[in-house]
Amino acid sequence: MTGTAAPRVRSGPSPSALASDHLTHVELTWIEKKIEYWIRFGDDVHEQILDRRRRILSYQPGSVFAFVRWASNDFGTVISRIDIVRAVSPRQPYQTLPFVRPGGDILLKLEGWPKVEHVLQLIDAIEALNIDPAAVSPDHWRHIHNRLTAGHEPRAYTFEQHRAFLKRRSAQP
Repeated sequence: MTGTAAPRVRSGPSPSALASDHLTHVELTWIEKKIEYWIRFGDDVHEQILDRRRRILSYQPGSVFAFVRWASNDFGTVISRIDIVRAVSPRQPYQTLPFVRPGGDILLKLEGWPKVEHVLQLIDAIEALNIDPAAVSPDHWRHIHNRLTAGHEPRAYTFEQHRAFLKRRSAQP
């Protein structure tokens, strides 16, 4: 057949088809020193590789993940941002976020490298307690967002806080 292109084969559903399932999809791009979108923590349930620079990670409803975006041009950094997001179930309200479909419950949203770096250090401190950051109380991420936005130091997350959060969560019907 002349004039017709051969069909393209993909490893999984097309990106437009992903919006119809019940997962939250995050499109990641990595072009060294230009565009670096990555996940700092979170347990994805599916990965779709689009090409050598782009992939889509998918999360179950209720999952919490940290999405870091950094980009630069010839004059320096254009964006430096971290979002900690809880994936939502169908029919739950959500906020939209670039590269996250359909969106999610945004627990923390900060811009500027000093604030992003501070959040990354706080995540490291939580991991040093042998606590998975994805299992941390959503209220703690909101606390960090509010304190850093106001220019104040957030309180450290403790093992006792975490134990109390897990106990409250298990007691809910």
